[in-house]
Amino acid sequence: MIQDLELIKKEIKYDKTLNCVQCGYCLPVCPTYITMGKETHSPRGRINLVKMVGEGKMTDLSIMEEPMDLCLGCRACETACPTGVQYGEILEGARSVLKKSKKSPMLQTLLLNKVIPSHKMMEQAGNAFWLYEKSGMQTILRKSGLLDKLPAHLGPFESIIPAAVSPKERARFPKRVQMESPGIMAQTGTDQNGEKRKKKYTVAFFTGCIMDAMFRRINQLSVELLAKAGCEVVMMENQTCCGALHAHTGDMKESKKLAKQNIAAFEKENVDFIVNNAGGCGAMLKEYDRLLEDEPEWLERAKEFAGKNKDISEVLILCGGIPVINHPPEKVTYQRSCHMTNVQKVKIEPVQLIKSIPNVELIEMNEGDMCCGSAGIYNIVNYEASMEILDRKMWNVKDTLATTILTTNPGCLLQMKLGVKREGLTQKVRVLHLVEFLAEAAGISS
Repeated sequence: MIQDLELIKKEIKYDKTLNCVQCGYCLPVCPTYITMGKETHSPRGRINLVKMVGEGKMTDLSIMEEPMDLCLGCRACETACPTGVQYGEILEGARSVLKKSKKSPMLQTLLLNKVIPSHKMMEQAGNAFWLYEKSGMQTILRKSGLLDKLPAHLGPFESIIPAAVSPKERARFPKRVQMESPGIMAQTGTDQNGEKRKKKYTVAFFTGCIMDAMFRRINQLSVELLAKAGCEVVMMENQTCCGALHAHTGDMKESKKLAKQNIAAFEKENVDFIVNNAGGCGAMLKEYDRLLEDEPEWLERAKEFAGKNKDISEVLILCGGIPVINHPPEKVTYQRSCHMTNVQKVKIEPVQLIKSIPNVELIEMNEGDMCCGSAGIYNIVNYEASMEILDRKMWNVKDTLATTILTTNPGCLLQMKLGVKREGLTQKVRVLHLVEFLAEAAGISS
């Protein structure tokens, strides 16, 4: 029950709901409205619930819980909205209020507040994945069928986790890589003839938390691509999780804490850009100024940080693209990251990079901008709803007859791999992060 209406109005961002004129332009782009067909599961329906709470017409906050939990947070509605409704802020506000009204599961709190922000713990997690794979335990468990009995439908996701990087290889990851390096360990800025190359940019690379634990190879390839394109790449110490998962669950306090840690870490070196390779992380990093807008001592620092943030595709285009070796004929389709498209507004650069590769035919899928159903941990906590959205996505993928699906976000990568498996296409269709595809085209070995 609501105790202080004025406080609640501020926390749920009631004033931002007033821009919504209930026109319905958001309906055709909302995945949950399309698959569930309920007004309360549409952007304007959710906004109306928030307005009713703010106006004291609805005093039971639990009525908002299911609609807000089932929102993907893809923010396609913001792109479609003719009046500029800041739906993302309204969603965060509602989730923050709901979080305060109930106790979070202990395991979720432990993972989000202790494990994920800890570089040491995430390194150990990455090493544990490697041991699980190399010890033969993975093979045994997969054959036993026990994985299908895991809670929260974790079994299907275990079957598509990427190959792990060894502890030895993890330990070799450098702190700084010079431009034009022939390999990730090279520390010279010279070509094969020993001639000096002109550096294009100095960039700091955002490694991420889950990205670095489970997708370290993509991070390695990202650094190599940047170096090959002419960048000096720096890995900043003390960087941590971007805070997106925390914001999505309504824990704005922890999200702000992580944002401040990242800002302080990246301020230690003057770089041209802060580069990420994950659409969701990049969106969060780019909105640090909004996140910290009520803290004057941090706001200007957050604005500078956010202004330097770029997706790797943007920087590679600024560098003039990548050197490409011969590539066999291939049909590909591109699954856009919602947060890269709708928040970062990065739409053209990935397509330019794909089209720059000889013999590659890009076939755009229908509803290409629509969410795949991953959305952070949405596909785990709302598995059935997520699979409905994924099935619709896979209908459109199959229509393209593409043999490769490209993505720019780790969650999308796993979700599309799961979609391929569910459709029985594992032997016919592969799923790659754009970085993996570009590295392959540039002759960089993984």
